[in-house]
Amino acid sequence: MLHKNLSVNSAGHLEFAGVDTTEIAKEYGTPAYLVDENLVLENFSTYQKAMKEYMGEGSMPLFASKALSYTGIYRLISELNGCIDIVSPGELYTAVNAGFDMSRAFFHGSNKTDADIAFGLKENVGYFVVDNVFELEEISKQASALGKTQKILLRVTPGIDPHTHAKINTGKVDSKFGAPIETGIAEKLFCKVLETPNVQLEGFHSHIGSQIFETEPFSDAARIMLEFIAMLHEKYQFETNYLNLGGGFGVRYTEDDPVIDYAERIKKLSGEIREHCEDFGIKQPNILMEPGRSIVAAAGLTIYEIGSTKEIEGFKNYASIDGGMTDNPRYALYQSPYTCVLANRMNDECDFVCTIAGRCCESGDLIQENVAIPKPTRGDILAVLVTGAYNYSMASNYNRVPRPPIIAIRDGKPRVAVRRETYADLCALDA
Repeated sequence: MLHKNLSVNSAGHLEFAGVDTTEIAKEYGTPAYLVDENLVLENFSTYQKAMKEYMGEGSMPLFASKALSYTGIYRLISELNGCIDIVSPGELYTAVNAGFDMSRAFFHGSNKTDADIAFGLKENVGYFVVDNVFELEEISKQASALGKTQKILLRVTPGIDPHTHAKINTGKVDSKFGAPIETGIAEKLFCKVLETPNVQLEGFHSHIGSQIFETEPFSDAARIMLEFIAMLHEKYQFETNYLNLGGGFGVRYTEDDPVIDYAERIKKLSGEIREHCEDFGIKQPNILMEPGRSIVAAAGLTIYEIGSTKEIEGFKNYASIDGGMTDNPRYALYQSPYTCVLANRMNDECDFVCTIAGRCCESGDLIQENVAIPKPTRGDILAVLVTGAYNYSMASNYNRVPRPPIIAIRDGKPRVAVRRETYADLCALDA
């Protein structure tokens, strides 16, 4: 199977995290997101151990909340005494609601409002990742009024193109994020920080993109960042405590994707970072990374019920489900590949090639095209694999469709972690 938490039982049903997915469909209904909490903990722990071993005691992962944010996920990261990356006041609020230690939070965002900054300062966020001079000045102003000094990282763009999808590429020189090194803007922002009161610069942040399977783009970005850090040390005698290389390691969505050993990737990258530091004659800073997708993607799965099939002879076939782009917009946005199976008929011949169509009044509401599954009938259960990242977090109420629940599974026991939205919820904010 695609990942180790997937199997087929004696009834020919798909099991996920040791639980029959068809039984979950019966008990909790469809559509529903499933989250394997044991795998979330295992994946995050892999990063923690590898980074500490190969990159040094002070190096660590920050869970990228944007991949999957709900109260329970922060409680899982807390169990491992982990850190988090948050990108909005909503993620901040959710972490606070979970009782997360906010001194272990790094607050990102390319356009933090005054209210966002006030909220972060009020909740004692450990680090702000500063994107621009306007944000820097506002943090300084508000921190001064509170009589505190706020730790910050500066977000800079290294000018790397990792050849991933354009919409998830974040490191090019013309990115909306951060200050580019190549144009000199990053150095000017650094100099501005040196004269700005009530902020303490701890280091630098970069992010080059997502769904990257090789270490070379990360190594290239690290070299550019470390060369920048070396220049600042020589020119301004500045000691960098943290270098954040962002997230982006790829995830296996289909059999065509490579299998990644994340610990080995971290080991290889750490050796290249050491070489770069030796080349530039600087002390290696503590390394931070922001895994999100690689922590939760394979720990997730979505189940749907088939409502109908449609065969257009000479053209294409459709299988329609009771969810769609409202719970997983990634195919509509990026044409993202997924593996789809009939969970209740895993041993049947996959002789029906079709497009998996959602229920929305939208031609682009598709989950996947050219999928080979057994010819479905009404009531069959379709499972879409590896949906733990950027599905729930990107879900919407388009067509006034309620969002599905999250059913968390731990040690083979499922429970509701986020309840299913009701029609009443859809009107709860209406005046």
